[in-house]
Amino acid sequence: MRRLLFLLTTFLFFVPGFAQEAIKGKVTTVENGVEASLEGVNIYWLETTVGTISKTDGSFEIEKVDLPASLVFQYLGFETDTLLVSSNEFIAHQMRPTIAEELDEVIVSKTKASIQKTYFKPRNVVTISSDELLKAACCNLSESFETNPAVDVNFSDAITGTKQIKMLGLASPYLLITQENIPMVRGASQAYGLTYTPGPWVESIQVTKGAGSVTNGFESITGQINTELFKPLVSEKRYLNLYRALDGRNELNLRLNSVLSDRWSAGLFLHANNRRQENDRNDDGFLDNPTGDQINVLGRLQYTNAQSGWVGFLTLRYLDEQRQGGEMGTQAPNELRTNPLWRSDMNTNRFDISLKTGYVFPLRTYQSFGLQLAYSDHDQVADFGQRNYHINHDSFYGNLLFNSIFGNTLNTFKTGITAAYDKFDELVDSNTYSRVDRSAGLFFEYTYNDIDTWSLVLGGRLDKHNRLGTFFTPRVNVRYTPWQGSALRFSAGQGRKASNIFAENQSLFFTGRTISIDSNQGQFYGLGPERATNYGVSFLQSFNLFTNQGDFTIDFYRTDFIDQVVVDWETVGLLRFYNLEGDSFSENLQLELNYELSENLSLRSAYKTYRVETDFGSGRLTRPLTPRDRFFANLDFKTTANDKGAQWRFDLTHHYIGSQRLPANSRDGVSAEADGYALWNSQLTHAFSSSFEVYLGAENLTNFKQQDPIIASDDPFGSNFDASIIYAPIFGRMIYSGLRWTSKK
Repeated sequence: MRRLLFLLTTFLFFVPGFAQEAIKGKVTTVENGVEASLEGVNIYWLETTVGTISKTDGSFEIEKVDLPASLVFQYLGFETDTLLVSSNEFIAHQMRPTIAEELDEVIVSKTKASIQKTYFKPRNVVTISSDELLKAACCNLSESFETNPAVDVNFSDAITGTKQIKMLGLASPYLLITQENIPMVRGASQAYGLTYTPGPWVESIQVTKGAGSVTNGFESITGQINTELFKPLVSEKRYLNLYRALDGRNELNLRLNSVLSDRWSAGLFLHANNRRQENDRNDDGFLDNPTGDQINVLGRLQYTNAQSGWVGFLTLRYLDEQRQGGEMGTQAPNELRTNPLWRSDMNTNRFDISLKTGYVFPLRTYQSFGLQLAYSDHDQVADFGQRNYHINHDSFYGNLLFNSIFGNTLNTFKTGITAAYDKFDELVDSNTYSRVDRSAGLFFEYTYNDIDTWSLVLGGRLDKHNRLGTFFTPRVNVRYTPWQGSALRFSAGQGRKASNIFAENQSLFFTGRTISIDSNQGQFYGLGPERATNYGVSFLQSFNLFTNQGDFTIDFYRTDFIDQVVVDWETVGLLRFYNLEGDSFSENLQLELNYELSENLSLRSAYKTYRVETDFGSGRLTRPLTPRDRFFANLDFKTTANDKGAQWRFDLTHHYIGSQRLPANSRDGVSAEADGYALWNSQLTHAFSSSFEVYLGAENLTNFKQQDPIIASDDPFGSNFDASIIYAPIFGRMIYSGLRWTSKK
């Protein structure tokens, strides 16, 4: 490991070479009669490997070659220009759009879409902006996908009130969930970690379907979700969000940012929520939502030096949360027993610290390196009735990256090393489990990007893990543009992970089931690791209809498990863990249509169908609690804002969740199915100005509720008790309101 670090460090410092004489310039264009800078223009010397990319202000520096020489300017949507350069003088070049006809002046005003899809990148990435998160309450990250079809939101259990996400038919443990490209929701935080990132902290979310980058590790199987938090240097100086819901939930979010100097800026984020109100709308004697509170504080320091090329972030976060659930203070009306109340208590403390720093070589803006370091300590103490689950997880992650080009900026690469350390200590009922996982790996990723026609990302990483051994992880992404306004993509890749069977399946503690681990002498609880191949195709096409814009997407992805830890709920009163013998796969087909019905009204819609099957011990079955079909539609209406920013916004969202198979239980037997149902959510927002707005919303407008969600609620300490089979809302209609205030000064 030390030799690898020495070799890579030597490589980073000596590859750039010695300082070279440079030629400086600036690239601009004309927009509505006003000169505007162009960022990201590809600039290179003809028939050489020397090139660069223009900066945000259009400026550039490029290594001088033997003059005279031809300098090429290439940028999508603009005419490619070639200039003959014969001296060291400053180059001021103006590019023209590719539209050949001369038209009368037309001013086009368009609001940036709150969900963006890329036509030119090889990966299938959907970017969700902070504007999209304002369309719903979005109290935390697990609730931030309600108004878009990128990720499926599911109900997890009748005790904790949390929501879980799925993508491509598989649960979140098969996703790589990162915060600013540092792995975040994993291990001990897998079940509830999404609730630890408040929505008002999030600047944007990038959802990658299928094989992702190898630069962040080997654990991604179905894709990646990356969240970007607001940056102290560019976000509002002050932000306040107050929220109150009918179920008794109160929430406060506060962001404070300050520019300390021309290079340093700092931010402080605060989140606090509580629910003291006890709700039991279905009269089963159990709380519909847990009571409790959470304090979540994050501080960050940002360093930016544009002249030297250095940038860095230091982030610290502390979270303290308590949740109480279970039976109400009085027993259910039909209760005749004298047993104590079934109660749950879950206390979580978590500390995170991360450091990110990067350097861009001044004369070679296409060349840079970065360092990511992160440490977290997660401690959860939980008791559920007579069962308990305590876990402590210490984690360290380090990633060193180097970016450069082969020849010219059409051919780029990333390479580097990754190191990770995880220490787990668990108490499950009366059994203890402890282990330490260590890994180190090398990765390399090559990208060819001709934005006009096609692009390719070919990556691989070699890792050595103390339990998984030494293994190679390959991934490939291809994008082809058959005609204007289209993108055809293909992706394939492998991922693997250690299954943390208790942390990832904490709903098992809300049951009276007996836990059985069918050991095969593997490295994880006596079980082997998990490994899968994911591949898929995607086609995106934009169109204009009645002068309005729209786009249509077709996605198909399949995941085949080579090794898997099967979670078997198919025997009444028993929960088995064992390694897969046979086949297990997930297929997902998605059709999506987005269209601007008018300047102020837009429609987003999607249909998904799933086929998720596993060879259980009792035979091949559809994965339980996985809807076969889903339909989504969102209507977004907003009035035109006046000079002060006053505006009305209205959203109506429809979800149809199709039928799904239920796991075996004492009430429904072994082959029961839940019927499909529909949910309607809506929110109305009035902005009095660009800095102050209020909102009123409702989830589950039709008040649909799952009937008798808890099995054997009158005997919670018996073997038939089960509060984990939840596929629909329990609380029913939920109305909320709040306000947002921002200040740029």
